[in-house]
Amino acid sequence: MTAATATTAETFRPALHYAARNTWLNDPNGLIFHEGVYHLYYQNNPLGSVWGNMSWGHATSPDLLTWTEHPVAISCDEDEDIFSGSIVYDRDNTSGFGTASAAPLVAIYTSAFKPGSAHEGIQAQSLAYSLDGGYTWTKHRANPVLSRGSAEFRDPKVIRYDGGAGSYWVMVAVEAKDFQVVLYKSHDLKDWQPLSSFGPANATGGVWECPDLFPLPVNGDPENLKWVLTVNLNPGGPNNGSAGQYFVGHFDGTTFTSATTITEGLQDPDRLGEYQWLDWGRDYYAAVSFSDAPDNRRLMIAWMNNWEYANEIPTSPWRSPMSLVREVSLQSMDGSWRLVQQAAGDLAPRAEQTPSFSLARVEISDGQHLLDGAAGSVQRIELTVTPGTAEECGLIVRGDGAQGTRIGIRPSEGLIVIDRRESGQTDFHESFASIDTAPIRTTDGSYELTIYVDRCSVEVFAQGGQVTLTELIFPAATSAEVSLYAIGGTAIINSLSVTQYA
Repeated sequence: MTAATATTAETFRPALHYAARNTWLNDPNGLIFHEGVYHLYYQNNPLGSVWGNMSWGHATSPDLLTWTEHPVAISCDEDEDIFSGSIVYDRDNTSGFGTASAAPLVAIYTSAFKPGSAHEGIQAQSLAYSLDGGYTWTKHRANPVLSRGSAEFRDPKVIRYDGGAGSYWVMVAVEAKDFQVVLYKSHDLKDWQPLSSFGPANATGGVWECPDLFPLPVNGDPENLKWVLTVNLNPGGPNNGSAGQYFVGHFDGTTFTSATTITEGLQDPDRLGEYQWLDWGRDYYAAVSFSDAPDNRRLMIAWMNNWEYANEIPTSPWRSPMSLVREVSLQSMDGSWRLVQQAAGDLAPRAEQTPSFSLARVEISDGQHLLDGAAGSVQRIELTVTPGTAEECGLIVRGDGAQGTRIGIRPSEGLIVIDRRESGQTDFHESFASIDTAPIRTTDGSYELTIYVDRCSVEVFAQGGQVTLTELIFPAATSAEVSLYAIGGTAIINSLSVTQYA
């Protein structure tokens, strides 16, 4: 790698998001809060900057924003690659891996067996355990503990179920090419019995991966719990490529029953926009939640990339960041339920001491309107806009007068739009330059956006987090302008504030 390439790569290194120091990463794995620390494990190639040599990388954080990278936690070897999975704190030592003084953390991961191994050609579920709080790991001698003889059985998320059916561990995994979530139960994490399956349903335009299952109170009411099943798929997202969907319903300890399924079996391509998506952007994939988060918060993080171009984004030797951690809640809306998401970390300590930029009640006309004093490459922008006669209105971020990323509203179409065709470097892959959209409804005639801008990304939370879009961008370091714009008419900016971050 040349010095110029290294400089470019570091230009894009995020300030608010986690990225490995000098290697490849993808799916988040083994998310857990343990002994006051958030642990983020992830798919990692410790030997390069493209996918391969799959192992579990490891980072920790006290606050979900400041991350410390640690040595590889669970390494591939001559027999297996270490694919995605989860970690549980085995408080009662049901597995027997603990000692008299230390209950174990147990990782449940997919062994992707290599040619020449005893299980060549299959994916099966295996265990590793840690007695030092998650920093060093020992593989179980009797791996794998669960096999279906399948080449596409992967991504186990294990939870503790305590309910009417009893108390035991539940594994939620996938048969990826069958578009099916499969559920198992165990009392010791070693011996597993089948429970049920779910799917195909709703989006099936690509393999199903990285499922999760968790309860959430509706509108914050602990007496009204629903269960949420998330499953990621690649490709087949609402704006092409990788994405994640979710279902809301009931879990009785054996079977998950969805109350929000629109299409049984293989999807109807004309109904893609009706499904419930974790994120409508191009770069939010493999989202899963943390175990044992404080105060029963449901915290999720995703890989901020897309398999269409993941290996080619211009950030070598590090490649791919994670999204911001999000707190998700469940609200009743229009006779159904919707996940609502907010950035989870406290950004206040990271704010610059210089005054934030703000304005109130400004009418903008057709054209682009530079905001002097609002420029920045790492910032949070809060905007409330009431459409007038404009066909489209919104913001341009990371601009330079000629280029920038447009984030706007098309009121007559009921859409929010991210246009990154002129966002900076886009020619590294033919599908990167894009206009991506999501359906959005007004609130009292207005639209409210919270936008997190980082050195290589934008994350948009619209209408209080009812709709989110996450997109990578690769602008020049000098492209930092913020502008308002309107197309074909006028709009009212009710309020706008910009907070800069170090």
